[in-house]
Amino acid sequence: MDEVFKALADPNRRRLLDSLNARNGQRLRELCEGLDMARQSVSKHLAVLEEANLVTTVRRGREKLHYLNAAPINAIADRWMHQYDRRRAEALADLKQALESAPMSENAFAYTTFIKTTPEQLWQALTDPAFTRRYWGVAFETDWRPGSPMVWEENGHRTVDPEQVVLEAEPYRRLSYTWHTPTPEWAAAAGIDDETLKALAAESRSKVTFEIEPFGQTVKLTVVHDDFPDGSTMRQMVSTGWPHLLSDLKTFLETGETLPPAPDEAWQS
Repeated sequence: MDEVFKALADPNRRRLLDSLNARNGQRLRELCEGLDMARQSVSKHLAVLEEANLVTTVRRGREKLHYLNAAPINAIADRWMHQYDRRRAEALADLKQALESAPMSENAFAYTTFIKTTPEQLWQALTDPAFTRRYWGVAFETDWRPGSPMVWEENGHRTVDPEQVVLEAEPYRRLSYTWHTPTPEWAAAAGIDDETLKALAAESRSKVTFEIEPFGQTVKLTVVHDDFPDGSTMRQMVSTGWPHLLSDLKTFLETGETLPPAPDEAWQS
């Protein structure tokens, strides 16, 4: 938390976070345009924010995209709201709510967390049905080879589609696959109404990527869910569900337990 408070103490770094909160996934050049600072100074501020885990970066070819990661701010809000009365913590609570409700971007969602585990154990938790059922309620049928089909099993229903495939699978380092098809059977089991299902079925397919990096005695996990069309209904649903799921994954790996169910589990669509 010391690194987070230090990073937030500088007004220029807060302006960078404000810029990413308004429009996520920006390049360095785009961030420099909104600040009266040299490119090198902006890069140094971004490095501090990244070190504090307030900013997550994702490579796209030669370019680096910057995403706001609200997890550390959420942790600060939770800790201090438990220790002090609500009035004194009101500013933190408002900031937390704003970050959680603001759209990260129209076509991408990024989130970073640190888990006290090993890359091998995290990989198993992401791929082994015995583990994914525990914290996610979903099981995957696949051999985890790039190009291989994936069957999603959830609530007793199997979702099969030739476009559900593994995109990348580098054990203990990187995993990527296309998101599942919103079928009528899945919608009925998940409590999705016909109008929402119609909107989901009309959208292009998105994909999710997990990047795994050893980080001291922990593992840094970055999740990027992208390729959403503008105004995506799916984007709205997964952006509220991923933080809870990743918290559940972290709790499961570190304690063997899982968190209470989220108020709405339909986000998994």
